[in-house]
Amino acid sequence: MPKRIIGLTGGIATGKTAVTNYLASVYNLPILDADIYAREAVSLGSPILGAIAQRYGEQILLPDGSLNRQKLGEIIFNRQDERNWIDNLIHPDVRDRFLKAIAQSSSQILVSVVPLLFEAGMTDLVTEIWVVRCSQEQQLQRLIQRNHLNREQAQARINSQLSIEEKVAHADVVLDNSSTLEVLLKQVDVALKTHK
Repeated sequence: MPKRIIGLTGGIATGKTAVTNYLASVYNLPILDADIYAREAVSLGSPILGAIAQRYGEQILLPDGSLNRQKLGEIIFNRQDERNWIDNLIHPDVRDRFLKAIAQSSSQILVSVVPLLFEAGMTDLVTEIWVVRCSQEQQLQRLIQRNHLNREQAQARINSQLSIEEKVAHADVVLDNSSTLEVLLKQVDVALKTHK
């Protein structure tokens, strides 16, 4: 039987983590996380971190030599060309990590959490696409609270991603997170049982 690989995506701060935690804790599904793979790709001593430091100088590093994510965020969320450069550097490495993890897993159902599933061109790595959405105002408020950003900074991060409408248009399953957590998780139960 071929593996069922759920590609979980959505906008920043729409509720992907809540869905991921639920699938892991209630259904014991293996979670493959693009954010973790991206962090590993720029770990201390990695060639990718070296290339980033060479491009932006030592100020992009923390005193211990690791990546200063906040500083990098300030650059890439305001400059599309720099964001593209970083993405082209990191995405191939993340893709390789996904392929390896999928091949090594014995589970019949896997959850690949990829915030930039469409942007990174990784839809071919999954068998179905689940998009978590909420209203743009909710997304903005959650992001401001979670990341301690001002409205302008939060909007820049939302704008740096493909619009939620475009993601929904390509989804096999749409999970609406504009109500309560309970309502969201019930949708997850239904999607897992009915969508194959």
